Parts: sequence; C-alpha cells; structure tokens
Amino acid sequence: MRKVLRVSNANSKALIRETGLTPSQLILLQLLDDGREKTAGEIATSMRITQATTTALIHKLEALGFILRHKGETDRRRVWLTLSTRGEQALAIAPDGVHARFHERFSRLKDWEQAMMIASLERVADMLGDEDLDSQTLDEAATPVGYETA
Repeated sequence: MRKVLRVSNANSKALIRETGLTPSQLILLQLLDDGREKTAGEIATSMRITQATTTALIHKLEALGFILRHKGETDRRRVWLTLSTRGEQALAIAPDGVHARFHERFSRLKDWEQAMMIASLERVADMLGDEDLDSQTLDEAATPVGYETA
C-alpha cells in the first residue's frame, strides 16, 4: 500500500510541477480531448464524481483558461464545455502519469487476471472504507472486455 501511495503522490507532484493541474483536473481535460463538446453532467458521469465536485473543477479550469463554456444553440439551458488552446497545450506537456501507465499495462492482462485484480482492489477499497469518496474507479478506467461491474 505504501508503495502505491508513494508512486501516486510522486506522480501528482510531477503533474502539478509540469502543468499546474491536479490529477482530477487533468482527467477532466482528457475527457474533453476527443473533440466533442460535453456537458457537466456527462463529465460527472464519466468521472464518477458528484455534480458539485464537477462544478468546482469546471469553475477552476475555466478561471485558469483551460476550458471554455458556452450555452447551447437549440437549448439555452444546456452549457457545453470544450478545451481551450491552453487546455490543449497543457495536455500536450502533461506527463503520462500513473493512470495511463496502469491502464496500458492492465489492458495487456488476460480477462480473468483483470477480473481478479479488480475484485481484489475493490475488496481492499471496501476494507479501507471508500464508500464516501468521489474519484474515478478502477473498473471505469479499465474494465476487461466481457466483464461487467456492479
């Protein structure tokens, strides 16, 4: 556990040093990097975080100039999010990070190995009492083909 926490902490510090972004902010920018506009609700669902947390991230990223917001043309109540040029530049210089390395290596595992690892890590998280945490879950980042999580 300590090794995982040390690697994660070192990665977070490197990310902040390189880009000025936290891991959560980087994940949000990465979600917008597919060229499609997204709503705050879509971001919240993808990141598996609350609307309030999403709103706080969006406000911060907009204030820093990393994202742009605009109202929908057909439905003015909808607010769409896109990457700004500064956001694209931040993504270009951001280190790959522990999530990317993990996902790349995890995807090379056989389906049964992925399923066992997910089950084990979910069990550890339950033992640590993560019920109230808002963060991207392992199963969202790397669900094996043919394996559905609850």
